[in-house]
Amino acid sequence: MASLTENFLSPTSHLQTQPSNNQTFDVIPPHFKELWERWNIRGLILFSLSLQTFLILCAPLRKRTSRKFPIFLIWSAYLLADWTASFIVGLISSNQSKSDANVYLLAFWAPFLLLHLGGPDTITAFALEDNALWLRHLIGLIFQVVATVYVFIQTIPQNKLRVPAILMFLAGIIKYAERTRALYLASLGSFRASMLKEPDPGPDYAKLMEEFTCKKDAHLPTTIQLVNEPNQEWSPFTSTAKEGDLNQLEVVQYAFLYFNKFKGLIVDLIFSFKERNESRDFFLKRTPSDALKVIEVELNFIYEVLFTKVVVIHNLSGLIFRFISSCSVTVALVLFSRLDKTDFRKLDVRITYALLVGALALDFVSISMTVFSDWTIATLIKDDSILATFFEYLLWLKRQRVSVHKKSPFSGLKKLDTPRIFRRWRESVSQFNLIAYCLSERIPMDDSRNTSICCGCSFAWNKTVRLLRRTKDFVIDYLGAKEFFDDWKYVSRQPVFEKLWDLIFEEMLEKSKAAETVEITEEICSSRGSYVLKSMDLRSEIDIGELISDIDEVAFDESLMLWHIATELCYRDEQNTNTNVNDTGTTYREFSKLLSDYMLYLIVMLPSMMSAVAGIGEIRFRDTCAEAKKFFDRRRFSCTLDESKITKGCREILAVNVIDAKPVEVKGDKSKSVLFNGSLLARKLKKYNEKWEIMSKVWIEMLSYAASHCRPDQHAQQVSKGGELITMVWLLMAHFGLGGQFQISEGHARAKLRVHK
Repeated sequence: MASLTENFLSPTSHLQTQPSNNQTFDVIPPHFKELWERWNIRGLILFSLSLQTFLILCAPLRKRTSRKFPIFLIWSAYLLADWTASFIVGLISSNQSKSDANVYLLAFWAPFLLLHLGGPDTITAFALEDNALWLRHLIGLIFQVVATVYVFIQTIPQNKLRVPAILMFLAGIIKYAERTRALYLASLGSFRASMLKEPDPGPDYAKLMEEFTCKKDAHLPTTIQLVNEPNQEWSPFTSTAKEGDLNQLEVVQYAFLYFNKFKGLIVDLIFSFKERNESRDFFLKRTPSDALKVIEVELNFIYEVLFTKVVVIHNLSGLIFRFISSCSVTVALVLFSRLDKTDFRKLDVRITYALLVGALALDFVSISMTVFSDWTIATLIKDDSILATFFEYLLWLKRQRVSVHKKSPFSGLKKLDTPRIFRRWRESVSQFNLIAYCLSERIPMDDSRNTSICCGCSFAWNKTVRLLRRTKDFVIDYLGAKEFFDDWKYVSRQPVFEKLWDLIFEEMLEKSKAAETVEITEEICSSRGSYVLKSMDLRSEIDIGELISDIDEVAFDESLMLWHIATELCYRDEQNTNTNVNDTGTTYREFSKLLSDYMLYLIVMLPSMMSAVAGIGEIRFRDTCAEAKKFFDRRRFSCTLDESKITKGCREILAVNVIDAKPVEVKGDKSKSVLFNGSLLARKLKKYNEKWEIMSKVWIEMLSYAASHCRPDQHAQQVSKGGELITMVWLLMAHFGLGGQFQISEGHARAKLRVHK
C-alpha cells in the first residue's frame, strides 16, 4: 500500500507509468525520418545541380518573353538556387560528427556548393535591385567560404580527398567572386562611375592670362588663338558613316560601338553634340530594317552587361581565372577517378561523379556561349579574318527573320518572326483594351423576367454569380495575384510588323532632320501629339486645331485615355468597312488601334515604368472603368465577351448626346472618368477623312514622348522581361539626336598665345 502511495505521489514515477502509446506516437513516421536522413543531402545537392542546369539553359529565355509563367519559373529557380546551396552546407556541417568514411565524401561536396552559389554565367541578377545588393553577396561569400573551410578542416588529416577538395574549393571561390564582382560592376552607382572620364581642368587660364599680360606690357602684338584638338576616340567605324545595307557582322560591330558610346543613357549621363551628330549621321543613312537590327543587338548588350557575368568574363583577368577554375575541376575529376573508393557508398560515388561531370559540362556550356557570343564577334573578329566567314554563318543563323502574318486583321503584313532561340527580344507588342476589360470584368446585375418563377430563378442565379465573382476578386487581391491574373486574362499580344516599324522610323527620321536647333529639338521632344497635328495643318487644307486642346490642355495620362477611347469608338464604328491592310487608310486604322491598346497596356500594367508621365493615370483608369461598367449595366449587357458585343458597346457610347452639355459641366471634376470626353473627341475625329492618319501619327508621337520621358533605369529593367517596343523607340530617338540628354556645346579646342610679327 505504501509503495502504491509513493508511486502515485512521485511525479517521475507518474510520468513513467503513462501508457507506451504516447512514446510511439509521432507526427512524422519513422520511415519518412529514415528516408530524410538518407536523402536530405544527396537529394538536395542533386536538386541544386539541376537548378544550375535549368538556369544556364533557360535564363536567357527571359529576354525573349514577357509571359509571367516562364519568368516566374526562372525567378523561383534563381531564389531556390542560393537557398538550397546554403542549406546543404549547414546539413553537411551537422553530419560531420559521424565516424564513418563517408563523411569525407560529404565534405568533398561542400566546395561544389560554392560553385553553385557562384551561379551560371547567364544570370547574376534577376532585377536591377539585385545588383545593388552586391555587398550582401560579398559578405555571403566570406561566410560561405568560412563554413566550407570549417567543414573541410574537420576531416583533416584522415581525408584522402584533400587535394581534390582544395581544387574544387579554389574553383568555387573564383566562381562566387565572379558573381559578386559582376553584381558590383552592374550596380547603377558603379556603372555610372565606370563611364565618367578623367577630370578635365581645361587650359591653365591663370597662367595663360599672366603670359598674355606680360607680352602686352612688352608691347608685343599678341592674340589668343583657339586650336582644334584631334579626335582621340577615332574608330574606323566612326570616320564616315557607311552607305548602303549592313551585313550581319557589321550590324554587331556597329551595335557594339554605339552601345559603348550610349550606355550612359541608362544612368542619365549627358552626351556631347559631337556624339549626337556622329550617331545621327549614321542612322540617317540606315534603312528602317538595318536600324532595327542594330538596336536589337545593342539592347542585347545592355541586357548582358546588367544581368549576366559578361563584363567579368570578357577581359584578360576574367579569362585567366576561368581557365584556372576549369582546370581545377578537370584535375579534381582525374584525381577522384584514380582514388580507391572502396570505403565509400556506391551511390555517393555516383553522385560525386555527377557533380564533377556536371560542373565540367556547365563550364563547357558557359565557355561555348562566351566564344559564340556577340561580344566575341564585336571585339575579336575582323572583316578580313579567317574566322569572319564562320561567324558570318553563325550570325546568319541568328539573323532577324520575317514572315507573312495570316490572322485577321493584319493578314498579309510582314511581321518579325525570328525563331525564339535566336531572338534578342520578344518581338511582340502587348495589348490591353479598356472597353473589352470593362465588358468582361463586370459583375452581372439582377435581371427581371416576365414570370415570377423565372424572376426568382434569375434572381438566385445572379446572386450566386455575383457572390462567386466577388469571392474570386477578394482571393486574387488578397494573394497579390491581380497583376498575374489580369495579364493572363486581359492582355493579348500582337507581333511587331515591319510596316509599323517603318512608320515609327520615318516619323523619327523626319523629326531628326527638322531638329537642327536647340529650340526645335526641345519642341519636338516635349510634344505629345501637337507637333504632328501642326505639321499636318500646315501641309493640308484641313483645320485640326480643335484637336490640339485634347492634347496640350490636359495631362498626359488624361490625353492618352481620351485618345484611346476615341480610337476604340472610331475603330468599332467602322468595323465592317474595308479590311484590306494594303490600303493606306486601313493600315493607319489597324496600327492606330494597335498602338492605342499598347499605350494603355503600358500605363495600366506597367505603372512603375510610366511613373514619370503617368500622373494620376491609375485613378483615372479606375474611375473611367467604373463609369463604363455602370453604363453597360444599365443597358443589360451580358458578361460574355465577343467582338460583336464590344462593337455594340462602343456604338451605344457614341449614341449618347455629348454635344448639348459637356461631361464636365454635368458631372463636375470629382470623378476623373474620361469615358464621354473620349466620345466627344471621337465625334470630332469622325469629321475628318484623314482621321486614321491623324490618329496613327498622334499615337507615334505619344509613344515617343513616353519613351523619352520614362526613367532610363525602367527601360533597362524591362530588357530582362522580354524588352518593350517603347525601349526600342527610346534608343532610336537617342541615336537620332532626339532627347534631353545632349548638352548644347562642347569645347573641341584649346587656347594658345600667338605673337604676330
